[in-house]
Amino acid sequence: MWYCKPFNELNINELYEILRVRQEVFTVEQNCVYQDADQSDQLSHHLFTYDEKQPERIIAYARIVKPGIKYREAAIGRVLTSELVRGTGMGKKLMAQAVEQTTALYPKDGIRISAQQHLANYYQAFGFEQVSEPYDEDGIPHIEMLKPA
Repeated sequence: MWYCKPFNELNINELYEILRVRQEVFTVEQNCVYQDADQSDQLSHHLFTYDEKQPERIIAYARIVKPGIKYREAAIGRVLTSELVRGTGMGKKLMAQAVEQTTALYPKDGIRISAQQHLANYYQAFGFEQVSEPYDEDGIPHIEMLKPA
């Protein structure tokens, strides 16, 4: 089951687990020191699902930021799958849900992402097109990609 909630509807356990899994993946696994809590969470919807075997553990997550905060368009970011489910197709299910939910929330705006450059083909499969030159973000090459409305 997928959940997509604005920040103010998250309960304390959901918020804790979201922050925990984001730290696990982005800070520890990717060895990337950066300010994860960036003042955009309160202005975003949070898409996630839990592990059936450990129902308190989030295994897939993405943040949907409303238009005008990160970019003119809506944005999908902080996309992650837990190590427990990598290679199972969960990432594709997550991205499909993220695109569907973002389009439902903001149907006229298009969707912009900051993608790790090596994942460009992955995001192209969801209708995103590269719209920037590569740039460095926390030591990882990234590109902006856009899915038109």
